[in-house]
Amino acid sequence: MLKRIIPIVLGTLFLTGCVYAQFRPSPEGVKLERTLQLIQGLYVDDVDASGLTEAAIRGMLKELDPHSTYLNKEEVKAMNEPLQGNFDGIGISFNMLTDTLYVMEVISGGPSQKVGIMPGDKIIYVNDTLIAGVKKNNQDVVSMLRGPKGTEVNVKVLRRGVPELMPFRIVRDRIPITSIDASYMVADDIGYIRLSRFGITSGDEFRQAEQELRAQGMDHLILDLTDNGGGILQTANDIVDEFLGDGKLIVYTEGKNQPRYTMNATGDDELKGGKLVILVNEASASASEILAGAIQDWDRGVIVGRRTFGKGLVQRQLPLPDGTMIRLTVARYYTPTGRSIQKPYENGDQDAYNMDFVNRYNHGELFQADSIHFPDSLKYTTLVNKRTVYGGGGIMPDYFVPIDTTAGTVLHGRLNGLGVINKVAIAEVDNHRRELLQKYPDINKFKAEYMITEGVIPKLMKLASEENIEWDEEQFASSRPLIFKQLKALMARDLYDSSAFFRIINEENDIFMEGMKIISDDNRYQGLLEGVGSNVGQNR
Repeated sequence: MLKRIIPIVLGTLFLTGCVYAQFRPSPEGVKLERTLQLIQGLYVDDVDASGLTEAAIRGMLKELDPHSTYLNKEEVKAMNEPLQGNFDGIGISFNMLTDTLYVMEVISGGPSQKVGIMPGDKIIYVNDTLIAGVKKNNQDVVSMLRGPKGTEVNVKVLRRGVPELMPFRIVRDRIPITSIDASYMVADDIGYIRLSRFGITSGDEFRQAEQELRAQGMDHLILDLTDNGGGILQTANDIVDEFLGDGKLIVYTEGKNQPRYTMNATGDDELKGGKLVILVNEASASASEILAGAIQDWDRGVIVGRRTFGKGLVQRQLPLPDGTMIRLTVARYYTPTGRSIQKPYENGDQDAYNMDFVNRYNHGELFQADSIHFPDSLKYTTLVNKRTVYGGGGIMPDYFVPIDTTAGTVLHGRLNGLGVINKVAIAEVDNHRRELLQKYPDINKFKAEYMITEGVIPKLMKLASEENIEWDEEQFASSRPLIFKQLKALMARDLYDSSAFFRIINEENDIFMEGMKIISDDNRYQGLLEGVGSNVGQNR
């Protein structure tokens, strides 16, 4: 299938060439330049002219909107890397636990796997520099392990059962960044794909996962976009192409100085009319909202979860002469029915903008659909079934799923936030990896038969004490099922892969479970597509 290549990233349109060259200095620009000259020529102390310039640019952009920003060279690199689909490195994922680098996963076919690095290894030295027991954050370690393709890094590894440190010489190579967190069959004819970002390679990854699931009998799909903050708009377009017929409008953009620009589907419905459920929550943003909005407006699938983030401003990335850039908002996104995705904001008031989640929480929106009110001006009609959907920022789901607060105690939050649950899970696998894999050679057997035992509770309590977490028996009893499920899911990820984690943890995910119920019930699914059975927007 031929795809149009339109480089739009994070709601951002990349431009080639130096667009700033076409502008002549305005009186305001001359004023800023003159001010900098006066400071450099007359100020009492030495000044950092570059720092002052950056501060001035950041200050101006902050007055506009929450998404117009300035990026220095390091920020440009950090922003682009996750979207480019690869980086140069050694091919591991890791955790820093008690100041020790613990290898969680070794990328198949990558440089580390080729030399024999294994999950569970602890990297003690990098190029003769001790990193264990030394206060280093993840970024410090990443900078030591990453480097240009073809260069070498020498590490010394501590492996359980081996008394001496094991040296490895690793030749760095191109490492793919994948965006499919999980892909598996949840029923005989229902597949599940979790997409974490919209990167350059995400469309190809999605189609590959889709094809593999169809080969296993998938007729219907749950697409999980919860916590997906967006990415490349063209990738969202490519994935929507898998579900909409040729020529259908996916999204359009428009701004004061930008004429209307439309993006239309160019593919066929690869599910052949099969049921489609999209899972979203308050952290689903940008490209996630474009995909969900198009599917909802064309009545192609059912959106399940909570109202999405509401990021619908289009930024152009404008390079500056020194390798930095500004991301300037130039337009807004609109769904096929004409709904604006962007939630309200007041100029560049970042603090108030970031408080939106807190406001939703305080207003009860995260707990019950009846707390969400829509004026008539925000009502829109879908394009096929003519049912009511809502604008006003973000995508409101067809079926609302509240946050479950029954298991989320303060104790669980602290155990989770300070890494206690993760540390116990890693230790369990580290101590018993061989026997676990012998007894449970695949995730299906592990999921069906492995049980977390009471023996982990003293370990949780010991680590909690070391982190100065006050143990509360009543709170633990309330959170115990969730904690045990998390432990099992984390162990599965360490033993197998990230899909294994979601196979287990999704059983505690209310949005997933509701989506599963809906897609498994033909009458309920069809009713929601026809505007019957929704718990959103009623009695307003």
